[in-house]
Amino acid sequence: MAFTAKDVVTLRDKSGAGMLDCKKALTDADGDMEKAAELLRERGIAKAVKKEGRIAAEGAVGAYVCAKCGTGVLLEINCESDFVSRGDKFHEIVDSVAKVVAENKPADVDALLSCKLGNETVKDYITNATAVIGEKISIRRFEIFQTKGKIETYIHMGGKVGVMVEATDFKAGAEETLHDVALQIAAAKPSYVASAEVPADVLEKEKEIMLVQMQNDEKNKNKPKEILEKIVAGKMGKYYQENCLLEQPFVKDDSQKVSQVIGNKFTVARFVRFEMGEGIEKKSENLQDEVAKQIESMKK
Repeated sequence: MAFTAKDVVTLRDKSGAGMLDCKKALTDADGDMEKAAELLRERGIAKAVKKEGRIAAEGAVGAYVCAKCGTGVLLEINCESDFVSRGDKFHEIVDSVAKVVAENKPADVDALLSCKLGNETVKDYITNATAVIGEKISIRRFEIFQTKGKIETYIHMGGKVGVMVEATDFKAGAEETLHDVALQIAAAKPSYVASAEVPADVLEKEKEIMLVQMQNDEKNKNKPKEILEKIVAGKMGKYYQENCLLEQPFVKDDSQKVSQVIGNKFTVARFVRFEMGEGIEKKSENLQDEVAKQIESMKK
């Protein structure tokens, strides 16, 4: 029985398997749609669809830099277990997709899924990888830096934290200092490069919180509001030290600020920091319930 390209697309939508796998299944099934779907199930490829509803709260952050084209990428891909996230196969997936991002510069994850990776789309690549690995795999986010300056990346603990920094006005021999800045960002979690970047509404909110805290403090609550506001203004220095990279104490020598360590070696233009899984609610399930669910699924 002959089949058409439309049949291949229909089977892909139905099974979630890649186009090449669907075409092979239809060929082996002589064009019989139901038989082809059954073959995909037998081969474990269609199982990827069943995993779409699972929570992928583990994973890894990876990076790719093309120095010649001035492009840097920081990418997070998630899976279900820490065991899988530490495997070579999973990190191969992260590295391959990061390179596609650098080459194609997609606007968002949806656009990335339509990009080509070899002979298939990234979406099909991820679907097939899900079937092979046996866990849900999902691309969560990425950031692209395009610059004439220098890009430094740092991946901590096998992908638990990733940092990308863009430096301009870079002077030869400052590579180690730039790497130290990336380490600083990974460890100290700054939100801004410099105090001038902090939005006015954020500063006002912080001042409001500090003022309320002081008004609730037995030692200060009876002081005039003008005095409290002056004390709050003085305390904002600590906020800058905690949240602004250049104001932070240097992690390798806290007697110096990061700005002092950098000096005139380069200018930090921007940075991005990904912490794997931040904001994702992890699934907590009773072991007995999990086993029962697995047994029930085997009966279907």
